[in-house]
Amino acid sequence: MMPPKGKKQYHCQILPLDMLSSLPENVIDDILLRLPLRDVVRTSILSKKWRYNWCRLPELALDQTLWITKKDLMYFAHKFTKIVTHFMRFHDGPITKFTLFIPYLERSPNIDKLIRFLCRNGIRHLVLRLPIRGNLYELPPSFFTCFELRHLTLQNLLILPPPAFRGFDRLISLELRDVTISSKLLESLISHCLLLEQLVLQISSALSEVIGINGPMLRSFDFTGSMSSICLKSTPLLAKLSLTHREYYVAARKSNIAEFFESFSAIEYLHLNDMSFVAGAGEIPTRLSFNLNCVKHLRISSIFLGCWDEVACALCLIRSFPFLQYMEIKVERDDNDIPALKCLDVECFSDVSFNHLREVKLIQTNGTIPEMQLMKLLLAVSPGLERMLIEPCLVEDSANVRILAELTKFQRASPEAEVVYKLDKHRYYDHPV
Repeated sequence: MMPPKGKKQYHCQILPLDMLSSLPENVIDDILLRLPLRDVVRTSILSKKWRYNWCRLPELALDQTLWITKKDLMYFAHKFTKIVTHFMRFHDGPITKFTLFIPYLERSPNIDKLIRFLCRNGIRHLVLRLPIRGNLYELPPSFFTCFELRHLTLQNLLILPPPAFRGFDRLISLELRDVTISSKLLESLISHCLLLEQLVLQISSALSEVIGINGPMLRSFDFTGSMSSICLKSTPLLAKLSLTHREYYVAARKSNIAEFFESFSAIEYLHLNDMSFVAGAGEIPTRLSFNLNCVKHLRISSIFLGCWDEVACALCLIRSFPFLQYMEIKVERDDNDIPALKCLDVECFSDVSFNHLREVKLIQTNGTIPEMQLMKLLLAVSPGLERMLIEPCLVEDSANVRILAELTKFQRASPEAEVVYKLDKHRYYDHPV
């Protein structure tokens, strides 16, 4: 029978009642890996077929989302043990990545059995961020047999390896934050990871001895702590270096700026959170006796422009980076009555030209004389500059008017240089060239 004229004919496709269950296992696993664990576990009640789907996942993350109510926290130990026991009992297949992120709980759970289980199942990526409060959890002996590890993150725990331990020879990235470990053991651990490419160290207490960092394959190093506690010995491939200086006693040894940067021939990205670790360590040269030609990106996130030593160290480095393309400087709040600094005069840079500098970002300025000197200097000696972004502190409108009036008078070596003065998060003032 033909359909009536003028009537559209619709074709309906009948889908299976449980379309998700008919998907290939690898597709289901990919979907589950994108969900929070709380929701993943809930899929076990959908049907018998779904009951143990989550137990074959190669990645598992236990974090604060599992204990969001007061009742959850009250029975944390019971619930945690129940989840872990269920997982260890029914899991099928390898476990490549495991994350335990519970830094804000009152105390650490006992995870000895869990770590032993992970080691037996070929764990490659392990993240343990444990509570800040209470006694530190001590890693069990089984942890030091996880020889398949490629990526390791540890926070707020005690590391006491057995005498026979010789490191993780397949480790590519290592992140240690606020762990308790001796200087000697830490140096040994790092030096035996010969394939290590990324290293993050956050040390919140003074170490008894200097740590020698040997990393033939190391490409990225992020350090937070006392700079007097580390010595970068052999890092020929190091391209990204981030240093956040924290001093724990007044009489700490300062680092000689020339000696410190002497071995960093491959550095491309340099972040210095504090210039004080090289300021005051003897005579500061106008520039280093060698150029660091690979440095393209410089970020100084804490500098007192009222401190001559810190400014001199920063200028010494900038002069020694002839191929610098991006510079970001965040100034610390200084008094408005800081006098001009001779070292920031444009005349002192008559022999310098930042030919490759494309963008400059100045943060937390308030229009002091040294800040205005720095703006004037960078505009005058950067013939390839495309943009200078200035993000001031909250200052009065009259101060903004004064700063903008001065900026319009500064000579610019680049005809393309644009100055963007950010008054607040939503409003910009663009000064045309």
